[in-house]
Amino acid sequence: MKRATAEAGERNVFELGTEARRRLFAQVIDLIEEHNAGVRDLPATPDVAPETVRRHLERYDFADALEPGQVLDDAAAMLRDWIVHTTHPGYFGLFNPNPAVMGVLGDLLTAAFNPQLAAWSHAPAAAEIERHVLGFLGRRLGLPGEPVAGHFTSGGAEANLTGVLLALTRAYPRIGEDGIAALPGHPVFYASAESHLAWLKIAHMCGLGRRAVRLVPVTNDLRMDTRALTALIAADREQGLLPFLVVGTAGTTSAGVIDPLVDLADIAAAERLRFHVDAAWAGAAALSDRLRPVLDGIERADSVTLDAHKWLSMPMGAGTFLTPDAEGLLETFRISTAYMPAEIPGAVDPYAASAQWSRRAIGLKLFVALAAAGRTGYAQMIEHQAGLGDELRRRLLDTGWRILNDTPLPVVCFSEPTSDAARLRTICDRVLSTGRAWISVTTIAGTPALRACVTNFATTEADLDTLVAELDLARS
Repeated sequence: MKRATAEAGERNVFELGTEARRRLFAQVIDLIEEHNAGVRDLPATPDVAPETVRRHLERYDFADALEPGQVLDDAAAMLRDWIVHTTHPGYFGLFNPNPAVMGVLGDLLTAAFNPQLAAWSHAPAAAEIERHVLGFLGRRLGLPGEPVAGHFTSGGAEANLTGVLLALTRAYPRIGEDGIAALPGHPVFYASAESHLAWLKIAHMCGLGRRAVRLVPVTNDLRMDTRALTALIAADREQGLLPFLVVGTAGTTSAGVIDPLVDLADIAAAERLRFHVDAAWAGAAALSDRLRPVLDGIERADSVTLDAHKWLSMPMGAGTFLTPDAEGLLETFRISTAYMPAEIPGAVDPYAASAQWSRRAIGLKLFVALAAAGRTGYAQMIEHQAGLGDELRRRLLDTGWRILNDTPLPVVCFSEPTSDAARLRTICDRVLSTGRAWISVTTIAGTPALRACVTNFATTEADLDTLVAELDLARS
């Protein structure tokens, strides 16, 4: 690879000159367009060993400057050859999106202008853009408050961590200053056994310990068993533990199942517990008038997680945390420092109401995408993908597969009438080896299953045909 040489008019390698910048931006656009045009013909799954990638990277010792255009070409080549292509229309994977073009452009604007979203006074436009978008999402979810409080996050794990911290702060006001040791017992909280197990990491980070997470059994339809929840709460209290939070999942990771949110809200209210809903993926259904009823009960939540980098097709990462409890959120992250700018009347400094301090303007990309597509455009996309999920179920049933989950979301878990985990792994590996589709193996309520999820706005019925055909070949 060539070393960099200075061109006329260039100032330094960090700024470059106007013509060099234009040429490099045009090069990146060409690389993106080339990828978009050819991704269907690429294998969805890379076939590479760690040693191969590491040997390739050895050429970069960072001792000398290299020619920028060649660096960009090589970086794009590595991404082309050595990642799972979530933008492939045959990717039926783990909620990783094909990013909307406006989202990509919004991310580029954010990177170039680089607003610092710690203090409101440093980025009024970015802070108010995010506030505006969060208000829209809160209204669609039915949360009280105008606008709803909250912030953008790196993803669902950070948003869910914030939900636990807020619940702890509200349940035990002393905990912020004195910690868990000041409490008369040990706090515990409740989530479905089918929920995302980031809760275990969150409990560890909060100092509660992983045993504080009570994984509630599910019923035959894979939804949280409300009777089991009530019994667990009572038993924990009898043992001197301190229940403080019920978590409902709106769209479980494995099976796309929505917990009985209305019933969970009733239980939380009756037991005087906080109620958080992890709607990281399915929360986007709120943008569809037709699908919004599947989230009934979410409007009663004390806080909600919704990831725009899932069903709203934003580039990674773009989570959101939403709550009507603006005062509690400020108390959770209360801090005062001499080196931060003075507060602006009527505004909230983002660093004072979130776990992050310095932060990029995550919400700008969603703002421009929502503005360009409109809620109706998003609703059409979401409803179309839900319809493809229904169609995939029909095609799998017609070819002898057994469907294992029941959900309005385009997550399809399926198996043969009789097969074990090893058999399903073999089928999955055979499909992946073709490069034409990407699916995964999971376990739901102890039962092994193949899992396919429609996450890509570019996926068509022809891609469903390809997947079903590859599955039938793989099982033969």
